[in-house]
Amino acid sequence: MSEGRKAGLFLIFVTVFIDLLGFGIVLPLLPRYGEHFEAGGTTLGLLMASFSAMQFLFAPVWGRVSDRVGRRPILILGLLGSTFFYGMFGFATSLGKTGMFLGIDALSWLFITRIGAGIAGATIPTAQAYIADITGPKERGKGMALIGAAFGIGFTFGPLIGAAFVSAETGAAPSAAPGYVACVLSGMAALLSIFILPESLTKKSTDSLAKRHHWFDIASFRHALAQPRIGLILLAIFLTTFAFAQFESTLSLLTQELGFAARSNFFIFAYIGFILTLSQGILVRRLIPRLGEYRMGLIGIVLMVAGLMLIGVAGTSGSYTMLYAVLPISVIGFSATTPSLQSLLSLNTSDEEQGGILGVGQSISALARILGPLAGIILFKGTKGGLITGSITAPYWVGAGIMLLGLILMSVLKSGSTDNETGSEISTPVET
Repeated sequence: MSEGRKAGLFLIFVTVFIDLLGFGIVLPLLPRYGEHFEAGGTTLGLLMASFSAMQFLFAPVWGRVSDRVGRRPILILGLLGSTFFYGMFGFATSLGKTGMFLGIDALSWLFITRIGAGIAGATIPTAQAYIADITGPKERGKGMALIGAAFGIGFTFGPLIGAAFVSAETGAAPSAAPGYVACVLSGMAALLSIFILPESLTKKSTDSLAKRHHWFDIASFRHALAQPRIGLILLAIFLTTFAFAQFESTLSLLTQELGFAARSNFFIFAYIGFILTLSQGILVRRLIPRLGEYRMGLIGIVLMVAGLMLIGVAGTSGSYTMLYAVLPISVIGFSATTPSLQSLLSLNTSDEEQGGILGVGQSISALARILGPLAGIILFKGTKGGLITGSITAPYWVGAGIMLLGLILMSVLKSGSTDNETGSEISTPVET
């Protein structure tokens, strides 16, 4: 690889990493902030899901637009948008429970900022396309792994940075500082892209891609689901991501119930990011070629079942020490399951359909990240007068039950499996 392309890879890694620092700062706070502004269970679930919903809708749009106008303009636009909406998130937080701006209350502004940030942040596939533009087949896997590394490291250090700007006291009012810090970090990434990041596409490439792609390809969904093995793998991907999204979205509320201050809550998210980084970058990456995708996926699902159940036990007992001890089990399980299922999806797909089927897999994951937080927070908080009474441990018990269905799916998939037993190195990034 030429020095220019190596520099491009480094710059795209730094750009994505800095932007994800902002994401890592805001995510641990969001459920608590929404609750502070008196959002009910369904409203808070929708607030958590709004970011992923916008990514589900706009990721393919930005990808298609980048095929026409180039990767660099879309990346810059996304980073500028993140800068603006993280700044607005900080401002909305500063309004207080009864504050209004332009006739709109603070909770509504939180929705607006998360919807805007979701639209602006739906450019990760564009960053992946940038890497594909500047790497050959032999370097492609290592290049894509940089996105996974940026996720893991950003999700580790983002909460650590955020911890420096919030109170260490339990029950303290939400601080606007984390939103402004995220704004500054995204602004730095935008400036880096504007002044240093080169374009990866030639005019010839953009003309070719523009003729070949459509905005949305609904037929790909129908075609994928019509193939029994592909449909089972996609269902397993949905269940796994849905169960983990329930855990992710309610963890801040659980730690609040256990008496964690905002700063301590940041530390536990940094702890999760550190586990994700180690498990993705070292453990799972080395074990998949030895064990094969099927066995690695099966181990991951078993770990997720056990881990989610133990989180439920920790929540019931009120033990934050136990919570720290059992968190790695489900996190490592998710790290093992996700790349295994993605690889099985690829191995069961013909060469001619790889792009389309893998794109459907990403969309299924995004859909699970929309529905998972909504279901998890409704289970956690309950609905007044409804059938759901609410329990702080319900999302984890339900998640464990969902993963038991995943075990059944894996047993069905074992029959006639095209598992990569001899193995080639897998380096699929796991999204946090």
